[in-house]
Amino acid sequence: MTAAANRIPVRQLDLDTLLPYLDLHLVGATNGVRLFRAAGLSWAGTPYEEDFTRLRQEISEERTFLKRLIKALGHRPSLVKMTLARVLSVIADLDPLNPKRRKASAGAQLELEALQSLLKGKEALWSTLLALSPAGSGQQANMAETVLNTPVLERLLEASKRQQDTVARVMTETASARFLQQ
Repeated sequence: MTAAANRIPVRQLDLDTLLPYLDLHLVGATNGVRLFRAAGLSWAGTPYEEDFTRLRQEISEERTFLKRLIKALGHRPSLVKMTLARVLSVIADLDPLNPKRRKASAGAQLELEALQSLLKGKEALWSTLLALSPAGSGQQANMAETVLNTPVLERLLEASKRQQDTVARVMTETASARFLQQ
């Protein structure tokens, strides 16, 4: 067998599929920043206020990272999708699941569950990108190596799990106030 026959073929990222996927996650992240801000307002004056302030800041930083990643791949986020993100963020500011910002309501529970769903989606994003990184996919280095930094993606994946744990803790610690009669 020749040396050429023994080489593992270099697989390139399919940007036609990956970039719209990343755009949609950017829309979700934009909305997520606002939803965590709304949750922070809902939980203001409680022991959980600091948790939601920290989570909003982390989600905002991750959104910035995702936007830089998209640009590093030579793409500008879709104007239509970013307009949609802005519209959804205005709705998120209104907090339709918990508009009165009451902690002892079904709306508060739904708000926490929605935050969990957003964080689970973000976990799936980082896990997917990690699988595409050269170390995660077993592929030879290509463009993925320069933009899909394995250690960074591993940290983001762990952070998303920790964030889910934080929201789950708030949900379970406050459930009795919502669903048990005093």
